[in-house]
Amino acid sequence: MMTKHHLHPNLVKTKHLSYLSLFTSGGTLICCALPALLVGLGAGAVMASLVSSVPQIVWFSEHKLGVFIFAGIMLSISGFLQWKARSLPCPSDKALAEICNKTRVKSLRVYYFSVTVFLIGGFMAFAAPWLIS
Repeated sequence: MMTKHHLHPNLVKTKHLSYLSLFTSGGTLICCALPALLVGLGAGAVMASLVSSVPQIVWFSEHKLGVFIFAGIMLSISGFLQWKARSLPCPSDKALAEICNKTRVKSLRVYYFSVTVFLIGGFMAFAAPWLIS
């Protein structure tokens, strides 16, 4: 069985950065989409309870521009590495090549999901308040 150490180092780096970009883009949901969703559903009391239990949510909201800039930078770097990794060679061994290709596809899916999360968070943070008011 092949471990990640047998993959091309740049492919492993791309995979790890894709997961990091998912984490950072998830911060955009925490700061903006989650509060808007809860308040929009009439669950303001749930939001108040959540903020009292996890006060860091307020920090995300207060620093949403920085959160979005950081997440955007991480997504840009990850996207660039995805683009570079598309042509990296996989091992000639059939089993290793299959694992290599699966890793590449999984990394790309995580990246696309991260971009989707980022866009939803961006809409809720910047466009939705402007459209509603």
